[in-house]
Amino acid sequence: MRQSGRNTGAARAASGKGAIAARDPNRPLCLSKPAGAPAAAAPETTWAPAHALEPGLHLVATPIGNLGDITLRALWVLRSVDRILCEDTRVTARLLAHYGIKQPLDPYHDYNADRVRPSVLAALRRGETLALVSDAGTPLVSDPGYKLVREAIAEGLSVTTAPGASAALTALILSGLPSDAFFFGGFLPPRSAARRKTLATWRDLAATLVFFEGPSRLASSLADMAAVLGTRKAMIGRELTKRHEEARRGTLAELAEHYRAAGAPRGEIVIVVGPPGAAAPELAELDARLDQLRGRLSLRDAAAALAAETGLGRRMLYERALARQREARTP
Repeated sequence: MRQSGRNTGAARAASGKGAIAARDPNRPLCLSKPAGAPAAAAPETTWAPAHALEPGLHLVATPIGNLGDITLRALWVLRSVDRILCEDTRVTARLLAHYGIKQPLDPYHDYNADRVRPSVLAALRRGETLALVSDAGTPLVSDPGYKLVREAIAEGLSVTTAPGASAALTALILSGLPSDAFFFGGFLPPRSAARRKTLATWRDLAATLVFFEGPSRLASSLADMAAVLGTRKAMIGRELTKRHEEARRGTLAELAEHYRAAGAPRGEIVIVVGPPGAAAPELAELDARLDQLRGRLSLRDAAAALAAETGLGRRMLYERALARQREARTP
């Protein structure tokens, strides 16, 4: 997964509703050893099976943040191929340099794929051994490459994979939301009208929804999700597997309000949204949200806004707001 934009957002206390579950910045990451610990043997990075790597196209997953998350098989494949096709040679070069891999790199991305693809297929026909990687994570997941794979398969050329890290799956298992059925929607359209239309097609899907999003559009995307999908539990995964990994949980409306007020966060973003019916709003939650909206809207407009967020009836919410207003006036 590759995204653009580097902004910063405010952090909430680590306790209470919507609190951040963040990695302790003082805790060593997986390849570090505690201070004072005896020296350990270097991790094995030269594993290889008894057979040589076979010619063909090898789809290789790369880390989404922590370099220790690459697999031994992926390192073997990257050391063994004739060439490595990648989105950004600078990004992949840093990964290869870390592991002492010197195979040549060729760019393969959205802007040159139509021009480069015929030569790649010709190389596969000649029996070359090629790897395809994305900047981070599993290739072909919101990254270029599926047309190359499709055409290679159509020609009967060998295509295989060295699986590994995936931002979508990492966020899903971290979210605490149902994972038995899920739908990956990739990046949503950048404009609100198109985004809401797309979300409406998945509104009744009985599955957890997973999306990628850029930091600058996070608040507006969450607001559209709240309007179309209603009150659902969600999680925002940020900088997953990295030192400042963060998981912020709440309803779509709460998360939209947080990022509207705090501003765009820094880093790579994954949104995980619970399935319909996973979190029916409690009356106390509805009342609290009505009170929040009443701070800047009329009673009628507050009920309409909450109806759009939750999918509940506007009249029911309006009548409830009226009843609470009358109760507040009763001595």
